[in-house]
Parts: sequence; C-alpha cells; structure tokens
Amino acid sequence: MVAGTAESRGERIMARNNELGAAKTAKKDEFYTQLTDIEKEMRYYRKHFKGKTVLCNCDDPFESNFFKYFVLNFNRLELKKLIATCYATSPIMGSQLKYCMDASGQMYISFDSELTADNTTKRPYKAVVSVVYDKTGDGGVDMFDVAELFRSGENQLTELSGDGDYRSDECLELLQEADIVVTNPPFSKFREYVSTLIKYDKKFIIIGNINAATYKETFPLIQHNKMWLGASIHSGDRAFYVPDDYPLDAAGCGIDESTGRKFIRVKGVRWYTNLDHKQRHERYSPEFYPRFDNYDAINVNITADIPCDYAGMMGVPITFLDKYCPEQFEIIGPESAPSNPETLNLGKDYSEYIGYSQDRVPNGRTGSTFGKCPVIEMDDKKHPYYEKDGCRVQTTYHRIFVRNKHPETPKEVQV
Repeated sequence: MVAGTAESRGERIMARNNELGAAKTAKKDEFYTQLTDIEKEMRYYRKHFKGKTVLCNCDDPFESNFFKYFVLNFNRLELKKLIATCYATSPIMGSQLKYCMDASGQMYISFDSELTADNTTKRPYKAVVSVVYDKTGDGGVDMFDVAELFRSGENQLTELSGDGDYRSDECLELLQEADIVVTNPPFSKFREYVSTLIKYDKKFIIIGNINAATYKETFPLIQHNKMWLGASIHSGDRAFYVPDDYPLDAAGCGIDESTGRKFIRVKGVRWYTNLDHKQRHERYSPEFYPRFDNYDAINVNITADIPCDYAGMMGVPITFLDKYCPEQFEIIGPESAPSNPETLNLGKDYSEYIGYSQDRVPNGRTGSTFGKCPVIEMDDKKHPYYEKDGCRVQTTYHRIFVRNKHPETPKEVQV
C-alpha cells in the first residue's frame, strides 16, 4: 500500500513537471491570470497598498488583468502610483486593444477596431498611472476613462527604448522606484525573477508553481521566513488564458465562451509573497473547513487537520478514535437521522435533489436517502453529487461530532 501511494504521488508530480517542462520547451510559459484569482488574493493585502507604488513588470498594461485590477481599484486601495511594462515578444501584446502614436509622437490607447497597421504600434512600452477618475463623465470609472486619461496626458504612456525585459536597465530603474511588485512572471524565469526581487529588497506578490518552493534559489527564502505562500490558493488547478497560437492538445484546455480566448488549466499553482497576511497565523479558516449543510458543525477531512483553536462543533473522521484524548476533546455524538430525538441533524430535506454521477450524467437517484449523512454544498468533480435549482451537494464519509475542550486563542496579527 505504501509503495502504491508513493507511485501515484510520484506520477502526479511527474505529470505536473511535464506540464511545466513542455511549456518551457515550446516557449509557452505566457500564462495570463484570471481576474477572479487576482481579486481573491489581493483582498488579503489591502492595507499594504495604501500610499504605495505598485509595479506590474511582466504585464502588457491593457492586456493584463493585474493592471486592470489595480487601475480600477486605484482609489479604493489609495495607491500612490501604478506602473506596468510589457515585453516585446509577448504573444498578445497589443492584440486586445490598440495603443497608437499621434503625429506629435504621443502614445495613446484606442478602442477603435478599424485602426490600420500604419498608426498602431506593437513596440514595448510602459504605462504610469498617478490619477484615476471619471474622465468621460458617465458616472463610473472604467477602462474607457483610463484610456482617455492617457490620451489627455494626465497619465503617461511611453515607449521603452529596449525590449521591455524586466532585467533591462530601464526596467530595473522602475523596479527600484516601486514599493510592491505584483505579477505572474514567466514560469521558466521564476528562479531568476525571485532572485532579482530579493536583490533589490522588494515586497512582492507573484504566481508560481508549488514545485518552485523546492528550488535551491527559493527554498532558503521559505526556510528562513523571507518568503511564504499566499492566502487564497491551497489546492486544485487554475485556468490561465494563453496566446491564440497555443496548441490545445492537453486535458483541461479549452476556449472561454464569454471571451473567445484560449485557456489551459495548470495544476499546482500558488501565490508567493513576502507581505504578511492573517492566513499565515490563523489556524482555523472557513475556506479549509466548510460547514455542513445539515449539521451545525464544520467538516474536518483528516484527523491531523483538526484545528486547535476552533471552539465550535466539528465533524471528524471515525479514525479520530485512534487518537482520541478525553482531556482534550468532548464527543458530542454520531451522525443520525432527523427522526432521532437526540439527533444533531438539522433535518434538511433533500428528496427533491436529483442525483448525478461524477460524469454529470443523471444516475436515477434522489437525495431522499442521504439526509442522515453529513452533507456539504460543493462539487469536487470527482464523486457523485445531487442538485436542485443549481445548488450541488455531496455527502462525506461517516463522521463523529466533537468539540475541543481547551481551544487555543488565535493570535491577532496586524497586516
């Protein structure tokens, strides 16, 4: 059993490495982060941004969701300045919007799809934003306002003299000016990129693969508490947009129906940062311990993951009994049917829920038989589920409900 477990784990790691290796070999490490993933992570660092200059130095300003997030939240975050630069060989540079140059040599952004190659440019440039407001007067701030602020000269759009490589002298000058760097660097350059940030003593929030934590250049940073994982991604894969010429010949690839853009799903993605966040210090997190839908308790999948600072009721695996300590835990009761007078079950009715297999095919069952079992509102895409009105639920393995008699007090962290 041990050998089989090691083999399956090794196969998974090898598969992840192969995905990254293939990206490097084909020079296809241009993965463009989804806006939702950026929003979920940045909310943990809001206080860090006040009065700061943020640099996105691997991002075409008008193609990057990093730039979009920070420019549209410029005032809410109380930023001092936002700087973004693009690399000359970026496959999507200038493909979504057009940045143009007028007769005086002033660069500006255009949303006009009829522009010709004569007055558009695909040379690398930098965008510097120091003010954001409703320039168009339509009652809100959007990317049209941002474009008009560049056109009016209130913010600057300037062509770079080099190729936009973050290692170039002009880009390193921008790095020195910045307080916080936020971006998704090319996977193949992750080691060197982190080394550059550390050399210039910069705060950062960047995306990389979990395997990067083992690199000889990065592991000492984690070991000595100079870099750590971010707050919002702890498992699973993430979707990234890719250039139009990226081959969709692997599992998880597809085309976003809402945008028409190609995407792939990459496993083992993590945020890396040296900015403190509360998730580093809080031992209980609702994200890790979802509540049951039909029991007033949180779910704990593994006995070793029982939070030591949670005072409420927890549904734990029956293997908990192997390590049960009566001085530390109180056993409240087992899972039971709603009809039981002493039940902990809230009595929710699932009889109108329709059963589906993990392949999304109706299996002819209803939820009328599983009201006794602990139920969680989720769909892990690996097991059968039940659905009603778009709400999907799944059952867990058998649970025993316990409470910690002496929960630790979580430490307050100022971030």
